[in-house]
Amino acid sequence: MAASGRGLRRAMRASPCPAWRPAHWEAKGRLKPEYDAVVIGAGHNGLVAAAYLQKLGVNTAVFERRHVIGGAAVTEEIIPGFKFSRASYLLSLLRPQIYTELELKKHGLRLHLRNPYSFTPMLEEGTGSKVPRSLLLGTDMVENQKQIAQFSRKDAQAFPKYEAFMNRLALAVDPLLDAAPVDMEAFQRGSLLQRLKSLSTLTPLLQAGRILGVQLPQYYQVLTAPITKVLNQWFESEPLKATLATDAVIGAMISPHTPGSGYVLLHHVMGGLEGIQGAWGYVEGGMGALSDAIASSATAHGASIFTEKTVAEVQVSSGGRVQGVVLQDGSEVRSKVVLSNASPQVTFLKLTPQEWLPEEFVERISQLDTQSPVTKINGPSVAVDRLPDFLAAPNAARGQPLPHHQCSIHLNCEHTALLHQAFEDAMDGWPSHRPMIELCIPSSLDPTLAPAGCHVISLFTQYTPYTLAGGKVWDEQARNTYADKVFDCIEGYAPGFKSSVLGRDILVPPDLERIFGLPGGNIFHCAMGLDQLYFSRPLPLHSSYRCPLRGLYLCGSGAHPGGGVMGAAGRNAAHVVFGDLKSM
Repeated sequence: MAASGRGLRRAMRASPCPAWRPAHWEAKGRLKPEYDAVVIGAGHNGLVAAAYLQKLGVNTAVFERRHVIGGAAVTEEIIPGFKFSRASYLLSLLRPQIYTELELKKHGLRLHLRNPYSFTPMLEEGTGSKVPRSLLLGTDMVENQKQIAQFSRKDAQAFPKYEAFMNRLALAVDPLLDAAPVDMEAFQRGSLLQRLKSLSTLTPLLQAGRILGVQLPQYYQVLTAPITKVLNQWFESEPLKATLATDAVIGAMISPHTPGSGYVLLHHVMGGLEGIQGAWGYVEGGMGALSDAIASSATAHGASIFTEKTVAEVQVSSGGRVQGVVLQDGSEVRSKVVLSNASPQVTFLKLTPQEWLPEEFVERISQLDTQSPVTKINGPSVAVDRLPDFLAAPNAARGQPLPHHQCSIHLNCEHTALLHQAFEDAMDGWPSHRPMIELCIPSSLDPTLAPAGCHVISLFTQYTPYTLAGGKVWDEQARNTYADKVFDCIEGYAPGFKSSVLGRDILVPPDLERIFGLPGGNIFHCAMGLDQLYFSRPLPLHSSYRCPLRGLYLCGSGAHPGGGVMGAAGRNAAHVVFGDLKSM
């Protein structure tokens, strides 16, 4: 990380805002030798699981290895006075039941909804004195159509139909998110009573089929085809197709031409905030404030949360059932069940004694696809008059944030061919020559993140391989070379951007793995391909949050329905665990 010390001190002296200091999370409750349930990892899913279990009367403790809770949904002060959502940075997919059932607003959660929400500026040469075009999308459909008509009147007419088509698919998938997948193991190997009980798991599938009706084959194509094939059937203009395609590849080591990329797009458009379907927003105080609200709800019901308490191993009784965990300091904590918010790889390959797991299961876990293209760069822009000043949307005279500053700003996204080429570069072992960049300025809506007159900027970029060509590892020179390339790209769209940046925090895939425990740097714990979804997440016959070792459960993004700060895996797992505890 590089920073201009003099500029930073100057900014801090000019600001009446006190510098924010992240404190260690204060342990809630005294460590006891025994609990009903232990949760490994205080990521948002682990916290959700703990909150629901404790609310249901299950005495629960959460152990987090880092000094701060939240996992990837965390706020950290990397540069004095600036609060960063260091990993995840936007909210939309969190299940609405979690908001209400855990009373997150009561526990301090505040949101800033974005409208408009998407801005794609063009790099257009030879336009003379004309301002380059841009595509700005929001909740106003008439205004969206005016924007799209700059590129294609035909696309402007098709866009409302496309949105309705995708919204119907999101509505059909919705009931699948809030329940365990169909229990195929019970169907195949269970007793007659277990088979009868498992029939209820078919209900969400039947609901989905009923909503899709005779259009099911068309929707099946959306889930299985390359997103370029789907979008080409609807639209002709590349700026619109590329903008929409970013949601099909973001966070995934896939191209818009990869079969199944349509599901990744669906995964990113099926959320909503405060009753507005598809809405995305910023959490006031950064993503860590969401984790804090969930933790507050959990502790209010009596859960205990401990930081800097690394779980070293899952304890197993001689009878082959989980009986607790051993911490890194040697402490033993007994429990009836253990829920792991860690990835499947960490849970089963590092924390669980291998002799208690079938060899085939262990082998298949080790083969999970965890490729990640993501490099996250955080940096503050100092003065209000140094907000990114886009050629396609010049800043206001007084430098105040304009509507497009609150958006996800898509750069190098004028054409789907650019996205594919960026992917091809990474497949050859090189960081993308023209990376796909999603630039966000959360302080444009949330002034609590930075001193007055300052801003924080988040850059979610891809594609970067985990290991560079020739087997080279990421060193500081490689990190800075890539970050310089990203900043050069931004400079082309917004001249003067580079000189406004005080410092930067560069997180390539190995950093995301090391700091946040994301295998391969994958933000979803493992890829969201069709072969690793629903009753195949993480593996076929092991998708009900249970695992071959009795009493051990997955509750993180490696379980159904996957990642994206959704909370569904934690909530669903808690209900499965509670049901099993009642039958013990």
